[in-house]
Amino acid sequence: MLLSGLAPGVLAACPPQGWPRDALESLKKEHFKVEDSARRQALALGLLDCLADPDPRLRDGLAYEAYATWLRGDALTPETRRRLLSQLLVRLTPDAEGYGPPFAALVLSEVARTDRILAWMTPVQREDLVEIGSAHLASVRDYRGFDSAQGWRHGVAHGADLLMQLALNPALDRAQLDRLLAAVATQVAPPGEHFYTYGEPERLARPVLFALQRGLHDDAAWSAWLQGVVAPAPLPEWSAAFASQAGLAKRHNTRAFLLALYVGLAESGDEAMKARLPAVVAALRTLP
Repeated sequence: MLLSGLAPGVLAACPPQGWPRDALESLKKEHFKVEDSARRQALALGLLDCLADPDPRLRDGLAYEAYATWLRGDALTPETRRRLLSQLLVRLTPDAEGYGPPFAALVLSEVARTDRILAWMTPVQREDLVEIGSAHLASVRDYRGFDSAQGWRHGVAHGADLLMQLALNPALDRAQLDRLLAAVATQVAPPGEHFYTYGEPERLARPVLFALQRGLHDDAAWSAWLQGVVAPAPLPEWSAAFASQAGLAKRHNTRAFLLALYVGLAESGDEAMKARLPAVVAALRTLP
């Protein structure tokens, strides 16, 4: 396990030492260009605490955007990526304010993207990311999305983004994809009375669609997975959904997810993907 014996490093407060906020704002205007590589790597590691900052400008507008820019621009060394991987996995642990884990997952999705474009993780590191990323998504219980003062949390969507990048990775095998799918299934209709309103069903559908595109699941496996998704439990039957807020939320969320799958498959230019539509239609017809 990649986390064995690992404790979070002691990092500078946000903003990191030597980078006052106005300097970070100026850096953003310059598209986060830091010419000196050593200074860039140090800043990348120093910004980790900002991912849990209550100020959305620091957390999302500066820290996350910096990571996305550098990782997509191949501006971070393999050693920096390895250190980010270890530190971000630790930061998936829930915190009281609910800012840190969703943004750790979101940056991990960018780290995972670099590995699926040009493999650099060891099989053990990749396996740990699959295991811990899947467990993280399944464990999310904070369903807060956007707040005009506090900004985004969006734990389910960000966890799904990580699984999407993993599903796209050709190094993953069928068993690993199955773990991603199992994690998604747990959040299609979470227990309780929460109605998804921030695009979560569409984000959850993406890793499923990309896993399906790998062609490792036959029609029987696809239909069986969908039937699990539309099982009415804990309701005795779907007709009971209209008798409680929890039932209505389950119907709403399940239907939204299936419709997102339907659109994704119907709009695909891949005939093999379109051939998966009948199973989705059958699943939709089980809902009242």
